[in-house]
Amino acid sequence: MNVTLRDHRLDDPAQSHLGFIDCDVHPYFRTQADFDPFLSTRWREHRRTIGGRSRQGLAKTSLYPRMSPGNGMRGDAWPKDGGPPGSDLGLMREQLLDLFDVRYGLLAPLVGGAAAERNVEFGAAMAVAVNEWQCAAFCDPEPRLKASIQITLEHEASAIAEIERRAGDARFAQVNIPPRGLEPLGRHRYRKILAAAAASGFPISLHLGGTSGHASTGGGWASFYHEEHPSYVQSMQTLVTSMVCEGIFEEIPDLKVVLVEGGFAWLPALAWRLDKHWARLRAEVPALKRAPSEYIREHIWVTTQPIEEPERPADMLSIIEWIGPDRVMFSTDYPHWDQDDPRYAFKVRLPKDWARLIYRENARALYRLD
Repeated sequence: MNVTLRDHRLDDPAQSHLGFIDCDVHPYFRTQADFDPFLSTRWREHRRTIGGRSRQGLAKTSLYPRMSPGNGMRGDAWPKDGGPPGSDLGLMREQLLDLFDVRYGLLAPLVGGAAAERNVEFGAAMAVAVNEWQCAAFCDPEPRLKASIQITLEHEASAIAEIERRAGDARFAQVNIPPRGLEPLGRHRYRKILAAAAASGFPISLHLGGTSGHASTGGGWASFYHEEHPSYVQSMQTLVTSMVCEGIFEEIPDLKVVLVEGGFAWLPALAWRLDKHWARLRAEVPALKRAPSEYIREHIWVTTQPIEEPERPADMLSIIEWIGPDRVMFSTDYPHWDQDDPRYAFKVRLPKDWARLIYRENARALYRLD
């Protein structure tokens, strides 16, 4: 029987993790038919008869075998009715929302295939369907859960329309764009979409993953999943570099970007390198009016899971200090097997004011949660 933590006092420093805002919760469907009520007749038939066509070569399977069945889900997160982890709202409440008195959970639906769909019209339809499904299955019955707007980045008109349609809808908190795409996000072709998100008050969430159709590493295709997995973080670094160097934050000064599930200990080193090269090559990037690290500190937020665990735990405090304790937000990655328990995620004691920011206040301010 689970022991509820709801009754612990939130002003007790030892319980500062309680009542947190979780910035990475994964909902899942029971069957693909769950999306049918939100698809037109044409696209329902398309889904049933043709199905999705991902940009990757092996369109019906993962590029690399994963570490365990069910895409790495918790063993105890499988509902009794046989559905997949993340599909049972009652179990999500029991294992996460109620257990830790979670104030809000930001949904990160890695479903539907809209972002990687070769048929961008079908991708756009699936994006809308996934957004409606999030509301119907999770956000409407559970107001603590907030949806992420799915879009098809390669279909500009539909992406902008979907962002603007959700503006002002309190059920939606951000726009989700997978880091792995056809081109770096700093390209001019994506600016109208990013500008629409900023104008609508939505941060951009870059949740680790995506399907580009390109080799997963800068050196080509990896031999093992052990090589493939860390390459996801490299894609995060690439997007930060692209957005900074191509002047996104100068052109769209209100844009806010959240890096989800990509770690963050690498961010200071990347900023140092960018600053060093900018000092010598700034003539090539005249759009940059300030050092790259200043844009990173101003426009980039990170989430904690999977948090790095240095051999000297106190080094984590130095990393957070450089990034800024006001730019780090807590996440669990529920219901994946390596999800973080808020009681034990940090191997070093956080200063009290940092803990309040990281567990609650940063996300509350960024997502404008009451």
